Amino acid sequence: MGGKYRIKGNKYPRMRRPRRRGRLVVLAVASAAVLGVGGWGTWQLVDVFTGGGTKASAAGGGTDCAARTKASPSPSAEPLPEPRAITVNVLNATTRSGLAKKTADELKKRGFKIGDVGNAPKQYDKKVKGTGVLLGPTSALDTALPVLGAQLPGAERRTEAARKGAAVDLVIGDGFKELAKKPDADRALTKLATPEPAPSSKKGC
Repeated sequence: MGGKYRIKGNKYPRMRRPRRRGRLVVLAVASAAVLGVGGWGTWQLVDVFTGGGTKASAAGGGTDCAARTKASPSPSAEPLPEPRAITVNVLNATTRSGLAKKTADELKKRGFKIGDVGNAPKQYDKKVKGTGVLLGPTSALDTALPVLGAQLPGAERRTEAARKGAAVDLVIGDGFKELAKKPDADRALTKLATPEPAPSSKKGC
């Protein structure tokens, strides 16, 4: 017998179709991929409808852990001086006479110590257009000047590094009408002495 197969001996070869193992492997891999994608999609849907996967704690009775805002006290700062510990020089830079003395008398009633009272020096005389200028040494920037500034809101604050002594100046400008009303000044001082605490975010269950 010729051709592809040649018979030898007294046994005939068994004719079988080659097994399609490669196709079976591809089908198995494809099936596994489809199942995996379907399972992942199902898990995402469950995650969405259950609120992002947050779990209720057994001790909390089902309440979620969430960020809670709690006011934390601001860092301790140097206490502001009392008005009686501040010496103020009242200087008039306007053309209105008697303004320095009148303002000094009012500040004295509010507890401030009064130093020099008179006209402003040449560098400020008739050159202050606003309500006034508060001058002091560098150390007065966060101490005496804010306390004095509560009496005259809107006044500019300046410091002089070479200035000696602890006294501060109130230079009255053209825009000055009067000091702040005493109740308003007292409220401003109270707010300065007790600043509002800064909120801080804290997680808890």
